[in-house]
Amino acid sequence: MKTKQLLIPVGILTIGFLLMMFLLNTKSEPPKSKSVARPKIVQANLIKLKNIHSEIVAFGRLTSSQPIILYSEVAGILEKGSIHFQSASSFNKGDLLIKVDDRQATLDLNSTKSDFLNALATVLPELKVDFPDEYEKYQQYFNKCDFESNLKPLPKTGNQKIKFFLTRFNVYKLFYNVKNLEIRLEKHYFYAPFNGSIVSADLHTGSSVRSGSKIGEIINLDNLEVEIPVATQDIQWIKRNKPVMLTSSEIEGQWKGKIKRIGKSIDERTQTVQVFVAIENKNNDYLINGVFLKATIPGKIIENSVSVPSRAIYKENYVYLVKNKKLDYRKIDVVRRQSDSVIVRGNLQNGDTLVTDLMQGVASGMPAMARLPEQARGER
Repeated sequence: MKTKQLLIPVGILTIGFLLMMFLLNTKSEPPKSKSVARPKIVQANLIKLKNIHSEIVAFGRLTSSQPIILYSEVAGILEKGSIHFQSASSFNKGDLLIKVDDRQATLDLNSTKSDFLNALATVLPELKVDFPDEYEKYQQYFNKCDFESNLKPLPKTGNQKIKFFLTRFNVYKLFYNVKNLEIRLEKHYFYAPFNGSIVSADLHTGSSVRSGSKIGEIINLDNLEVEIPVATQDIQWIKRNKPVMLTSSEIEGQWKGKIKRIGKSIDERTQTVQVFVAIENKNNDYLINGVFLKATIPGKIIENSVSVPSRAIYKENYVYLVKNKKLDYRKIDVVRRQSDSVIVRGNLQNGDTLVTDLMQGVASGMPAMARLPEQARGER
């Protein structure tokens, strides 16, 4: 009886287990969903081929093209000129910067000039008797001579006898002695040859100078130029007849320049060539000698090309395009690399969609969707 009671639950469990296994085997699996690759959204722009003006960007220091160091060629005591001879003082062309005591030189000049006039006065009666036609011009020359101005050139004559008279009475010798002393007297005065500024004043009023003593240094403020080291490979791109735009991070303003000359030798350390640009603006009051300026130099025209960001170039000469909603890895010709862009052409057409994003972990043929600027969308 007890055995029959145990067999009943065991049978029920067995039947339930078999029924469960049957149901599991007959259950149909749900259909698997197909995986769809999402397109990569990339920044892009439409290609528009055109003629591009290339440019070279470089930096250089502003200097005066006419720095002059003043040395004394005579000895004496320095005396004040028409301006204060000290550093940072400005002057105009023709101003007397400083002078050396000229009293002794003036006396020597006038003494020799007196000897000259005495010799000429001695020969005049001889000329009046023997050469009355030539006498009048020498008499007029004698009358115009004074001790306040430089001697004029002697009257010219082709008569050998007159030359003999002038030579015998030392007229020629004394004339050239006077001219020599006039030149020496001029060396006592330092007149400004241009509008400029005093860079340094090594000696001041009251100082004793000797021949060869350095007095100071001046610069021309009307003739400023920028000395710009340009990479050797960029020299061939420069267009010399185009204006150069100059700016500074330290001084507000923009200045126009013109290429004056290009060096013919390469700096071995930097592999650059010096380019000199003269400032053309008349209002240069804020420009300071020695300031660094940024120069944008116009270059040659590159036809049927497009400028793209540097980040859009891969492996030196490849770009990504979006074509038929897929990435297209394409080889192009890099014509010129500039500071923040690259000018390319070849294997590109108007209307191509160029990827401007920095792409990583992608490959040609991957699905992609271009995000164009609003302006490019309107052109599309």
